[in-house]
Amino acid sequence: MSSKLGDVLIEDTFAEAFPMYATRILITAINAKWALVAARAATGLGTSVIACPGEAGIEKLISSKLTPDQRPGAAIHIYHNDPATLKFVTLTRIGQCVLTAATAAAFNGLPKVKRKMYIGKSLAKFGDGFEREDTIDGRKIWRIPVMEGEFIIEDSFGLVKGVAGGNILILAKSRDAGLTAAEKAVKAIRRYGRYVVTPFPGGIVRSGSKVGSLKYPKLRATTNHPYCPVLKNIVKDTRIPEGVESVYEIVINGLRKEDVLMAMGLAIKAAASVPGVVKIDAGNYGGRLGPYHLRLNEALESVKSIDVKV
Repeated sequence: MSSKLGDVLIEDTFAEAFPMYATRILITAINAKWALVAARAATGLGTSVIACPGEAGIEKLISSKLTPDQRPGAAIHIYHNDPATLKFVTLTRIGQCVLTAATAAAFNGLPKVKRKMYIGKSLAKFGDGFEREDTIDGRKIWRIPVMEGEFIIEDSFGLVKGVAGGNILILAKSRDAGLTAAEKAVKAIRRYGRYVVTPFPGGIVRSGSKVGSLKYPKLRATTNHPYCPVLKNIVKDTRIPEGVESVYEIVINGLRKEDVLMAMGLAIKAAASVPGVVKIDAGNYGGRLGPYHLRLNEALESVKSIDVKV
């Protein structure tokens, strides 16, 4: 049964998420600015596997007190459908975007995970025989000579089966109200969430998709027409209530199901606090896309003790 959070209707539905293999990388640098520069470059073109080389996003900044080399850092996630492709995508992203970034180094962000990808050992060959093994903070690393000095990369990176595609849909009376609510939702996830990323630009999706196409059979995904306000008087299966003129989606990937569910709850609380938001919904395809059915009411229950302030 649908419920209300203040004046906002919370649909009795679920976000349909699916498993993806994931890795977590800790990028450090001389300061937070350059850690973030490298992290942003390494997670570019990573919104959706529909057409991107993996999905990727920035989890959070990391204090120098918590990094292997005692330098400021940023944690990023990379996701893909299979381990072999994830290894290739991770190797490419680190090699092209972290190795090349001023002062940056790359460490395993999942040190307790048993399953590993040997990224550092492969990338060390860039050193053309001048690379050398070493240890930092008990971790096996490679020192690769570069023009600036040395690039340091850990030998191996942890691999887990994560959860991708958690989401909420924010239905609002106007674009401004919807965008404000979406921005607050992302801020709440980044402030209170754990081990999750929001891979789309600014964490927000303006162009949610559905599986397949009504008109073009070869397309994997097309516009989610039931949630397009400009089509509400045209299509029979519209999901747009009276008075709604704009819809934004927040997509969440995480290392564990409970982390994604919590992030959804945080996003709902934050978005529902914005005047002009009419309803919170979620994207699903009747169970055809993925096995994880993350219900909105359960997401809210998971964060009931958190006073979300953004």
